[in-house]
Amino acid sequence: MDTYKTMILQAIETKFIGPTNVKGSRVKAIAQAGSLTLHWDHRLNSEDNHIAAAKALANKMQWAGNWYGGGLANSGYAFVCAPHRFPDPAFTVQEESEKVS
Repeated sequence: MDTYKTMILQAIETKFIGPTNVKGSRVKAIAQAGSLTLHWDHRLNSEDNHIAAAKALANKMQWAGNWYGGGLANSGYAFVCAPHRFPDPAFTVQEESEKVS
C-alpha cells in the first residue's frame, strides 16, 4: 500500500498517560500504522502536548499535509489529515446561512 493511501485512511488519536512510580506523565499518539509515546512537556499546555505527539507520529510515518484536530468525548484528541493533493472531502457541511430552502 502506498504512503498516500495509508495516510488518508488513518486518523491519529492521542491520550494522556498519568505518572507511575517509575515514569512521569506521558502522551501517546496512536494510528493503525503505529504509535509513539512522548514525555509530557510541562512547558506546554495540554492541547499543545497532544499536538506535539500527533505531529511526531505524522513525521515518523512521513505523512505530509494539513492536520486538523479536536477533543474526543471521553479523553484525548483526534487528528485527521487533508493533504494538498486530496481531491475531494469526505463530506462538507454548509453554514445555516448558506443552505437553500
